[in-house]
Amino acid sequence: MSDKITTFAKRLREGLDIRQMTQAELSKESGISKSSISRYLSGAWEGKQDAVYALSKVLNVNEAWLMGYDVPMERSGRSEGEFGRAKNILPLPSMTKLPLIGTIACGAPILAEENIEDYLSVPEHPHADFCLRCSGDSMVNARILDGDIVLIRKQPDVDDGQIAAVLIDDEATLKRVYHNKNGGVTLVAENPAYAPMIFTAADCVEVRILGRAVAFLSDVK
Repeated sequence: MSDKITTFAKRLREGLDIRQMTQAELSKESGISKSSISRYLSGAWEGKQDAVYALSKVLNVNEAWLMGYDVPMERSGRSEGEFGRAKNILPLPSMTKLPLIGTIACGAPILAEENIEDYLSVPEHPHADFCLRCSGDSMVNARILDGDIVLIRKQPDVDDGQIAAVLIDDEATLKRVYHNKNGGVTLVAENPAYAPMIFTAADCVEVRILGRAVAFLSDVK
């Protein structure tokens, strides 16, 4: 679970407590289903822009605060025209450029020049080191779809259940990682059509965690 999603869940809970509102009341007034609100509060989902606007309006809190930014909780009194007349358009976050990794050359460092396909402008907040383009539908239940860009923070290991980019020989895959008692790992897809990939300690010579997935960018479908 990313820090951003965790913060969104905490802020949403805080807003409910401060306004002394139930999930059912929030659902009725915002038009967002109770099941979606429950997933937001559990940290399973991160609210999209239209959902954040609807929730913040009902709770009378600042949209940026609800998303986890270090701003006052109360909604500002800015005029409709400050960001154009559309109230649901939020200020753009600070941006940075990250390398988009394409084909990974066997034996070459992950950020070696031959592995870098392009440089993308992405939000600075997740503090990622590089991006991967998702291929296929193995992570569909985590809302990561074919063609999405996943932001990866370089680290040699992750906690059980976290989504990570894992290098198997010279091919990167995105899966939830679980550590086995024998020193190996099990990689689990977010799609029941795909069986878990189980690796023993001996196999792990060719299996290496590249980093943790901290965010993803998806096109409007």
